[in-house]
Amino acid sequence: MVRPVIAAALFVVSGATLGASGHGPVFGGATPTLGRGGWQFDQAWMGRSIGDGSEHTLRSMISFGITERLQISTSVPIPLATTGQPPSGRMTASMSDAPSVEAIGAWRFHVKPVGHGARFESTVFAGASVPTEGQRGSVRSSPATSLAIASGYASRVHYFWAGTGYERRFARDGDRWGDVGYYSLVYGYRPPFLQLDYPRPDLRFFVEAQGEHNGHVTAGGARDPNSGGRLLMIGPTTLLLYKQYGLEGGILFPVYQRTNGVQPHERYRAVVNASYFFWLR
Repeated sequence: MVRPVIAAALFVVSGATLGASGHGPVFGGATPTLGRGGWQFDQAWMGRSIGDGSEHTLRSMISFGITERLQISTSVPIPLATTGQPPSGRMTASMSDAPSVEAIGAWRFHVKPVGHGARFESTVFAGASVPTEGQRGSVRSSPATSLAIASGYASRVHYFWAGTGYERRFARDGDRWGDVGYYSLVYGYRPPFLQLDYPRPDLRFFVEAQGEHNGHVTAGGARDPNSGGRLLMIGPTTLLLYKQYGLEGGILFPVYQRTNGVQPHERYRAVVNASYFFWLR
């Protein structure tokens, strides 16, 4: 249980390898989209500790830039370990750790330059998912939809993004996983000596805050009072871009938790993600 925490912390301190025109933080909502005709493949490891148990998931995602401002993504999970309970939260804004195949479209509908290499911009996201497991914790699974928006400022030195979203999980035979409302704040900094142009390495540091409101689970048509709650987590992350490769990672710790009934508290969540950017000629 301790090893995932140590591994993620090492990524926060050291970083590794990444590259592309735009790439966001680890957990929070952000505005970058791929350029026209650009492809991106992500392989993420996601883990969280809940009470005396833990959950670990591998998720593979492929993204394509339709235009400079419009992209689509789809991702597939490989659950490695689970507590057996219905999923809560989203883990990250771009990829859920729920056992579902997910597709998300992103439209960067607003861009306003505000100086040399700086801009304000906003991106809206709409997605849908289909579960790969029939049930979790004796609660039947079903499809879900999500809608989110992120807006912020990006320059060669400073980054600031705010995002919020909602995931609606539908009912099946009287069962339903709880809905998720989520929000995030991200501040990023790139020191002057790391303000290097492509193809030299690009290292960025972030502080991310992620909050969520998990709705009650419904089982057999009855709401489970020992489900749902609120959570706010904060932690450091890092992103390293190098040519067409990328590696990022981070860890969040709770600063506020309110659970219902006898639910165990979440102790941390961590993500390590490797990316590869390419173009098909």
